[in-house]
Amino acid sequence: MLSVVVKAGLRTLTLDAPAGGGFVVTETPDGDVYERPVVNIEGQKVALGPNRRDLVPLYHRWENDYSTRRTDDPSEARPVTEDEAFNQYDEWVKSGTERTIQFTIYEVGSWRPIGVTILRDLDWHSRNAVFGIMIGVGDCRGKGYGTEATRLTLDQAFTVMGLHTVLLDALAFNPAGLRAYQKAGFREIGRWREAALMNGRRWDVVFMDCLASEFKSPVLANVYVPDTAAGAMPEG
Repeated sequence: MLSVVVKAGLRTLTLDAPAGGGFVVTETPDGDVYERPVVNIEGQKVALGPNRRDLVPLYHRWENDYSTRRTDDPSEARPVTEDEAFNQYDEWVKSGTERTIQFTIYEVGSWRPIGVTILRDLDWHSRNAVFGIMIGVGDCRGKGYGTEATRLTLDQAFTVMGLHTVLLDALAFNPAGLRAYQKAGFREIGRWREAALMNGRRWDVVFMDCLASEFKSPVLANVYVPDTAAGAMPEG
């Protein structure tokens, strides 16, 4: 059995699986079809789900697109082979999540993968981490997707993992990115002056952080709610 719903230019197709479970795929106006993925955190515009090995060729394409990575440290731009990308993914899976948490960003509705976020250098003693993000699809920039994906990743960091502070660094020639980080909850804490070279000009590296005490959960505070107060330890 097939049912079709058309919404905001997208066709959502609900198909009955042989076992009766059913699954949902979405067809975009360009004709691309995406099955609804496994997601951990869903916002209004984007959702975050676990990275997938079948998406490594897509991650690989983003990593090799210099226009996508333009706002990263230019000195780190280099060709990356697909074999290397698969090896990196497999090594990350083997190492577990002790030091790194990664998400794929999906556009809500179309469910197409549009980027990635990361919490790296996890310090479980001091409960800190470093944040990073890449929006790999050009038409998804400037729509608030990056801001919401950042906020959802911070929700994971503070509400689920119990971290105390999250740090990031960004280049001063990316004011749109800096504004997005500020909207998500980060604030500037200092600069490494003229530490980056781009197009023959020196730029500051901007350091920003967000504290758990300054962050308001947009999603997960409504998920991690005790069923009952029974058995709770009294305050004081």
